[in-house]
Amino acid sequence: MSLIKDSTKIVITGTSSNLGFNIAVRLLEDLPNDKEITLIVTSRTLPKVKEVISDIKNYIINKIPDKIKLVEFDYLLVDFTDMVSILSAYYELDKRYTRIDYLFINAAQGVYGGIDWLQAVVEVFQNPIQAVTNPTYKLQRTGVESADNMGLVFQANVFGPYYLIHRIKHLLANGGRIIWIGSLMSHPKYLSFNDLQLLRSPESYEGSKRLVDLLHFGTYKQLKKEGVNQYLVHPGIFTSFSFFQFLNVFTYYGMLALFYLARFLGSKYHNISGYIAANAPVAAAIGKTKQTSKVGSACTRNGKEYLIDEEVDTTGSEDVAEYLKDLANEWDAKFKNQIVNTRIP
Repeated sequence: MSLIKDSTKIVITGTSSNLGFNIAVRLLEDLPNDKEITLIVTSRTLPKVKEVISDIKNYIINKIPDKIKLVEFDYLLVDFTDMVSILSAYYELDKRYTRIDYLFINAAQGVYGGIDWLQAVVEVFQNPIQAVTNPTYKLQRTGVESADNMGLVFQANVFGPYYLIHRIKHLLANGGRIIWIGSLMSHPKYLSFNDLQLLRSPESYEGSKRLVDLLHFGTYKQLKKEGVNQYLVHPGIFTSFSFFQFLNVFTYYGMLALFYLARFLGSKYHNISGYIAANAPVAAAIGKTKQTSKVGSACTRNGKEYLIDEEVDTTGSEDVAEYLKDLANEWDAKFKNQIVNTRIP
């Protein structure tokens, strides 16, 4: 595979998602035309990678044809619930590149078990905006572990990406930017410090996003000293493919109608469009947000996008940072004992 050595290097995890795709195309739109770009698409499977690259190429041809000759594609297969896969991804990046300019952490795995339809109906009638902003009717399984004996959602959304960053920091150290995609639903109530791996939590997805908030505020200052710029954003609420399996055509369009109703009634978070949702992640990448705040994608009733600074309770951020650092060191030791010639940063 022929790679452009002097190009801007972009890695987007979860590129196959609605949000990941829109982050990719919006960033390509906003980057200047004075430099070539290597877009490194990630997924768990090769067929998905090929599909996403094809979709992005079609977008470039139809929407930003001036970028056709500037963009080259590469791919990275990685599963954040598999530590060996993460280590392999690190090896591949370290072998192919001397620098990464942008790394988007768009991990959003849950262990959903379905929908409590009775509770959903009750919430919609009681408070329709709240029902499609902070729903309690999505059922999540508890106690789900990965093959690495960690909380699966914790590993997929927090520690797995953190460990990849831990291993490739030297590639980001010349001013590279890390953009963590957090969530609107990351209230402190979703996280217990007695259950950081979220094995007992009935809201493990939300808990993982609370951990992302604390991870950022516990690490960005030290990363800055090492030449890495880290940002925290959230995409608001938009149509995501991750929950489609629990919806049929009627419930899907019913949900969409509620989204529009919530926006009409004044919700600033119901962006609905993945393109609008990608506003904050791309704004962070191109230097329009601060590291000291969490920035969200928002829009008006008419769908006009804007950015909003969110207040974050950072209590416990140093403890979370220390826990993740210690866990990363444990895995470094495991890999050093198991694999010859492992590069430990």
